[in-house]
Amino acid sequence: MTAWTPHVTVATVVEKDGKFLFVEEYTEGVSHTVFNQPAGHVEYGETIIQAALRETMEETGYAVEINSLLGIYTYTPPMFPDRTYFRFCFLAHVTEYFPDAQLDTDIIGPQWMTLEELLESARARSPLVIKAVQDALSGQKYPLSLIYEHQNSPLISNLDA
Repeated sequence: MTAWTPHVTVATVVEKDGKFLFVEEYTEGVSHTVFNQPAGHVEYGETIIQAALRETMEETGYAVEINSLLGIYTYTPPMFPDRTYFRFCFLAHVTEYFPDAQLDTDIIGPQWMTLEELLESARARSPLVIKAVQDALSGQKYPLSLIYEHQNSPLISNLDA
C-alpha cells in the first residue's frame, strides 16, 4: 500500500478586463501543456499568502496584491490516488508586470483568457481551475481575517525574545 501524501498548495485568481490570468505549463503525466492558475506548493517558513505572492511572480512575472480568500479546495488526481492537494485560493489584482522575469522551468508563460476560452481549450490542469473561476465570477469571497497563521517558524525572528 502506498502512503497517502497531503500537499498544501496556493493559487491566485486574477481578473482584468473580463479575462483571467492563467499559466500555460507542462505537468507530470500529461503529454500536452495545460492551463492553471498561478499556483504551487507552500515552502518551508512561508505563510500561505507569502507563497501565493511568490508563486504568482515566479510563474507569470506579475506582482499581485491579495484581496480576499476565494476558497479552500481539495483534489485527489485520478492518476495519483496517493496524493491529495489542499489548495488555498485567493483573489488578487495586478500591481506590476515584469516582462523580463525569469519564469519557472516548466512554465511556458502567462495567458489571459475568459472562462469560455479556458473551457474551449479543454486543457484545464484540474477541475479546480474551472471551479475557482466559476466561484470568482459568482462573487464568492471571504475576508483574509478568516486565516490565522501563527508565526512560530525558525525562519521568522521572535521579536519578544
